Amino acid sequence: MGHPYLELRNVSKRFSGVQALDGISLAINPGEIHCLAGENGSGKSTAIKVISGVYEPDAGEILIDGRPVTDLSPATAIALGVQVIYQDFSLFGNLSVAENLALNTELRQRRTWVNWKRVRQLAADALDSLGVEIDLDAKVDSLSTGQKQLVAIARALVSNVRLIIMDEPTSALTGKEVAALFKIVRDIQGKGIAILFVSHKMREMLEISERITVIRNGRKIIDGATSGFTEATITRHMTGLDLQSRPFVWEPAPAGAVPRLDVRGLGLAGCYEDLDFKLFPGEIVGISGLLGSGRTEFALSLFGLLPGYRGEIRLNGELVAIRGVQDAIEHKIAYVPEDRLSEGLFPTQSIDRNLLSTSYGRISRHSVIDQARAAALAAGMIEQLAIATPSGAKPVNQLSGGNAQRVVIGRWLMTGAQVLILNGPTVGVDVGSKAEIHRIIRALAQEAGRLSVIMISDDVPELIQNCNRIVMMHKGRFVEEWPAAGTSEDQINARLKSLG
Repeated sequence: MGHPYLELRNVSKRFSGVQALDGISLAINPGEIHCLAGENGSGKSTAIKVISGVYEPDAGEILIDGRPVTDLSPATAIALGVQVIYQDFSLFGNLSVAENLALNTELRQRRTWVNWKRVRQLAADALDSLGVEIDLDAKVDSLSTGQKQLVAIARALVSNVRLIIMDEPTSALTGKEVAALFKIVRDIQGKGIAILFVSHKMREMLEISERITVIRNGRKIIDGATSGFTEATITRHMTGLDLQSRPFVWEPAPAGAVPRLDVRGLGLAGCYEDLDFKLFPGEIVGISGLLGSGRTEFALSLFGLLPGYRGEIRLNGELVAIRGVQDAIEHKIAYVPEDRLSEGLFPTQSIDRNLLSTSYGRISRHSVIDQARAAALAAGMIEQLAIATPSGAKPVNQLSGGNAQRVVIGRWLMTGAQVLILNGPTVGVDVGSKAEIHRIIRALAQEAGRLSVIMISDDVPELIQNCNRIVMMHKGRFVEEWPAAGTSEDQINARLKSLG
């Protein structure tokens, strides 16, 4: 076998006294799918930026085709065949698909005038090379996340690319979109192009990659053929801990117990119809289903964001009307959205303010906030949920995904919520935080208050390990239900596939 296409040898990088990379070595062979795995803060992003010329290493070598490369810049990295697709895709939302696909080529060739016929042809060829159809005239802002990603991949292929680095490429994709992405990744590999898949999703690493390199605290822990890894071994190498996943054990409600939530004949035009659903104190019930199944709309109706439903909602045996979010909050229903950054948090505000944002009415007298009580409540929740921060004054947008998710959950726990609806509870969360969030949710369901939880997720293992039963939704109806104990991932995936 010849040289690796790209190699890092004993590369180190330090920022303001923090050792981001510590003597890391990494080799990527031509045409291979290689996964770089690690928790948030492990050094994955720094490694990407060293490879792509954004950061200059303090020590060590970068080799391309066996030759050392000095003074690597983003422009020279691209010229040498390296392309990075970041999580935000770095597309121009106000420009068309064709303009996004052709812009870099037009700039690189220093063209003074745009030949629109040439632009459209170049864009059409780029999409054809992936075997996908997207309207060339559509504004990128109007596309789905999956379509935006395809445009970003097609744009990378327009240049003379030899390595595509994908940074957390599945973090905002549905199960179906992930399957489509993996097919395209394998097609790209067939053209002799290497893929560096940067992720913390173990199941996906094992499915898509041929080799895996695990880093922790800026150091390489292990690398090797993917066949030599399991989820448990990757977890252990990523975290340094043995995080055994134990299925959730639910103590059934006593005979004749009143459901915490009892939905009867619920319907909302164009979204879902004739839904019957019971949720008992201490239960964690999972809802699975393909994109467009109606599961998010069902959750939004329970939280008052999609009012106008027909049918009945009962809480602790009492018929309630949920006409808006305030009604839901008063009835102790809480909702944690999938996109916590744009919908669930006030990003520039402090952790304390985010935690207290739903509770100020309870800790105020005559519109004056009891500051001492507010500080004590926020500090107590930071401790209870093990939110990693030196201070509650820190802006919430400086937290990792896992800690930010805990802030959103904590905010609703402070309202005394009895029904907690979690939509994609660990999307974009690293494996260590994911295990901790699961532990917190299970503990809350088993504590004295017996919180009732609805968990909406595309992550089938997450549902099996954390729920006592799983409901499948399709085209606005509940179509099947399983007890989580004794139900395999293959069973649920096979049912999802049959509905696709």
